[in-house]
Amino acid sequence: MPRVAVLLLALTTLASVAHGAPPQTEAAAGRARYDGHRVYRVQPASSRHVAILQEIQRRYPQLDFWTQTIAISRPVDVMVPPELQERITETFNGYAMPYSIFIDDVQRLIDNESSHRQRAAGFDWTDYYPLENVYSWLDSLVEQYPGVVSSVVIGSTFEGREQRGVKISFGDGKPVVFLESGAHAREWITVATATYIVNELLTSTNATFRALAESFDWYVVPSTNPDGYEYTHTSNRMWRKTRSQSDDRLCVGTDPNRNWDYYWLDEGASPISCSETYAGPSVFSEVETRTLSEFLQSISDDLLVYLSLHSYSQLLMIPYGLNYERPDNYDELMEIGGKAVDALKQRYGTQYQYGTIYDIIYPAAGGSIDWVKKALGTRFVFEWELRDEGQYGFLLPADQIVPTALETIDSMVAILQEAVARTASR
Repeated sequence: MPRVAVLLLALTTLASVAHGAPPQTEAAAGRARYDGHRVYRVQPASSRHVAILQEIQRRYPQLDFWTQTIAISRPVDVMVPPELQERITETFNGYAMPYSIFIDDVQRLIDNESSHRQRAAGFDWTDYYPLENVYSWLDSLVEQYPGVVSSVVIGSTFEGREQRGVKISFGDGKPVVFLESGAHAREWITVATATYIVNELLTSTNATFRALAESFDWYVVPSTNPDGYEYTHTSNRMWRKTRSQSDDRLCVGTDPNRNWDYYWLDEGASPISCSETYAGPSVFSEVETRTLSEFLQSISDDLLVYLSLHSYSQLLMIPYGLNYERPDNYDELMEIGGKAVDALKQRYGTQYQYGTIYDIIYPAAGGSIDWVKKALGTRFVFEWELRDEGQYGFLLPADQIVPTALETIDSMVAILQEAVARTASR
C-alpha cells in the first residue's frame, strides 16, 4: 500500500474512534481548553491537494477548518489537536503539501485575548463582554434615549433566550438599514463592532456620519446566535454553531449561516451534524434563523440596506455564495464595494478584498445575505469578514476592537452615501 494511503487510513481509524466518543466541544465538566492545539496554514499547490484537503475535512470533523478549501494557492487554516498533529503533518508531507504552523498554541491566544483588567460596572470597547452585559447595555440605551431607541425582540432561541437588538430612529418613515452580527458564536469581534456602531449612531458629532445616522431607521441585532455566543463565554471559546439538539444527532448545533432558504444544503454546506458547516435537518430548522427571516419579511418594503458582520479574512462580500450567479445589480454593488474598501483603507492602511462570496472566499449555500437579496430583493446587501488575515483568526485581541470598528464604519459610510445618492437618482 502506498505511504500516503497508509497515512489516510491511519487518520480514518482515528476519525472512527473519535466519532464513538463525546465530541471534545461537549466536555463533561468545566471550560473546554485548547492547550497545544495548533493552527496550520496549508497552501494547496495543485488540484489534487485541494481534493485531498476537502476529503480530509469531510471525513474528520474533529479537525476545525477555520477557512475552507476551494482553490489552488488559496491558503487553508485548520486547527489540529495535539494527538493528531503528527499524523496530519505526515499526511501533508506525504502529499508534498506546503504548510506552516500559523498559531502554535490556541489556548495561549484565548488567554491573551481579553484585556485582563477589572471590568467596570458599565460597558465599553476595551474588552469583550458576555451576552448579559450586551443586553444590559442595550436596555440602558432605551432608557437614555427615549423616543429614539426602542428594544426589538426578534424571537426566542432554542435554549429560551431572547434574540434581540434595538431600533434607532430619529423620525419614522425612513428607509431601513438592518445590521446583523454574531451569527457564528466565536466571532466576538462582530458583536463588539456592532455595539460600537450603535454607540456612534447615537453619540457621533461627525457631520457626515450624523446626517447618515438620521437619514435611516436602523435595526441592529448584535448577536443573532445568543445561545452560541453565551456558550463561547461560559464553556467553549471556539464554538461556532447554534445550540440546538435532538436525539437523532451525534453532535450539537447547526451553522446558522448555512440554514437559510437559498440553495439549502448545496455546495459549501454539510449534512453531517458534527461538521462546523452543518446546514441543519431542514431549511430554517433553527428557530434563530426562522424568526429572523420572518422579521425581515415584515420590514422588507422599507429595507434598503442589509449589512452583515463576520470574521475573519478582511473581505467585503456581495451575493451570491453558491456559484457564479450574479445579483441583478452586480455592477452597482461591485462599484460600491470598491469605494468602500478604499475608504476602509484610509485610516490604518488595512487591506480588504471585495467581490461575491463565491469568488473571494468559498462556496457557501444557505447564507443570510443571499436569502435577503434573492427572497426580499433588497437592493444594497454587503457582508464583512473583519480583521485579521489569520495571525489571531477568531481570537483578535481586545485592543483591536476600536480600530476594527472605526475602519468598518468608514467603509459603511461609503456604502450608505452611495445608497442615498443612487436611490435619489432613480
